[in-house]
Amino acid sequence: MRPGPPAPGLMATLRDYRPSWLRADLVAGLTVWAVLVPESLAYATIAGVSPVVGLYAAVASLLLYALIGSSRHLVVGPMSATAALSAAIVAGLAGAGTARYAAFTVTLALVAGVVGVLAGLLRLGFIASLISEPVLKGFIIGLALTIIAGQLPKLFGVEKASGNFFEQVGGLVAHLGGASLATLGVGLAALAVLAMLRKVVPLVPGSLVVVVLGVLAVILFGLDDRGVAIVGPIERGLPSFGLPAGIGLGDYLGLVGPALGVLLVGFAEGLGAAKTYAAKAGYDIDANRELLGLGAANVGAGLSSGMVVNGSLSKTAVNGGAGARSQVSGLTVAALTLLTLLFLTGLFERLPEAVLAAIVIVAVIELVDLAALRTLYGIWTHRLGSIYGPAARADFAAAVAALLGVLVFDTLPGLFIGITVSLLLLLYRVSRPYVAVLGRAPATPGTWVDLARNPEGAGAPGVIVARVESGLFFANADHVRERLRALAGEGTVRAVVLDARTVPFVDVTAAAMLQRLRTDLERDGIRLAIAGDVGQVRDVLALAGGPILACSTLDEAVATVLQRPAPD
Repeated sequence: MRPGPPAPGLMATLRDYRPSWLRADLVAGLTVWAVLVPESLAYATIAGVSPVVGLYAAVASLLLYALIGSSRHLVVGPMSATAALSAAIVAGLAGAGTARYAAFTVTLALVAGVVGVLAGLLRLGFIASLISEPVLKGFIIGLALTIIAGQLPKLFGVEKASGNFFEQVGGLVAHLGGASLATLGVGLAALAVLAMLRKVVPLVPGSLVVVVLGVLAVILFGLDDRGVAIVGPIERGLPSFGLPAGIGLGDYLGLVGPALGVLLVGFAEGLGAAKTYAAKAGYDIDANRELLGLGAANVGAGLSSGMVVNGSLSKTAVNGGAGARSQVSGLTVAALTLLTLLFLTGLFERLPEAVLAAIVIVAVIELVDLAALRTLYGIWTHRLGSIYGPAARADFAAAVAALLGVLVFDTLPGLFIGITVSLLLLLYRVSRPYVAVLGRAPATPGTWVDLARNPEGAGAPGVIVARVESGLFFANADHVRERLRALAGEGTVRAVVLDARTVPFVDVTAAAMLQRLRTDLERDGIRLAIAGDVGQVRDVLALAGGPILACSTLDEAVATVLQRPAPD
């Protein structure tokens, strides 16, 4: 039986918790912990701060998200995209390696958290509706490919190239001659074990198994002395709590703008991961609670001397793949990470980076959903193509735009590119609505059908009956007017009847357009009538327009215009 949607309030995702889920959650928590600790260390390095800062951020963010968030599967923590953004932002404010640099890194997390909490309280989660499912799909595929490209150098034991996805792949190819065979052997062995365990015994936590095997291999065979890179020394102990020292109010205010960009990237990735696994498990995600959860997680990370955090696509994939059923897995990860800070840092110091890379690659590769792109491409017909042209595949184009945007221009620009292309294509399509010419269905009295789809239908002699398959507003008013005038000019036409049953709304611009259309048609001796206008359409036409003949049904409208004399 699938869990239902989460209830409102704190710890909502745990209110209908079932004891039968405990084993799966504990195993998933152990598995994610094995990935989160070394990843958090690495991402802190990307942000330009001490590796242990990543662990500081993880504990509080996991606890607070589990308390507030709406996803049963999402894992929050330091991530590569927001870590890189943090480094870029803070580098312009303080010198790398200085205490002020570390303080600004913490401050950025605090400001992003406060902005996220305020956005959630103001119920700005609707902003997520601007990110369509195809855009989100393209964004996730691009992000997954970027994550894989970033892990491949660790797998081959070569230096990672900077730049976008293609530059990183090009750098990898250029450095293949210097690949470490020992490192590659460890990485390929880890990939093979992960693939075998997933296929043969999927209930066994493969990530945890390869972590243990990797550490044992380093200890037993001295792989680190043979050129295999390991995580290295990790500081032990708890962080200091409170606001960062030496940061004034002006510094906080100055970071509001950059924090918005960090928050948007983190929100997009986390929301995409949360929705992906919520759809698999059959429950809903609340965008406002996701903003609150992400904001609270960043506030907690900042107050714990940590860095910016967000919902992690890769770690959520590990969590879901390990069989997690609720945020008990996230709480387990938080508890184990806390124990790691206190007692277990030495365990991960001997972990080969190639093993970590293999875990991440296997976790995210299933998110490279090329089949979904093929499905989006296939949503096309010749009729759609004739109506909308290139915009007929709007969803596919938006997904590809987001995908390529992420691969070429990085995470935040890629997301904006996908959203912009999606909105532009939407505006193009709504500005050119399909105007169908209707005729009576031969076997069903009172039914009117699109003659282009049903050529057996019978048109009304001397009358054009047209249906606009859209609302009428400023963006499409001129197109509809031109189309109706063109139809009225075909042959001997005494009247034009507009079927308004498929017009859900009309604005003042469109109401004025209908009045001009009526005047234009009457000048040519043609009457205009409207049939089936209901609700707000009738109200707006009555208040903003003039006298246009209105009838309840198409049959009534056709009969009325044929009985009345043509306008002078």
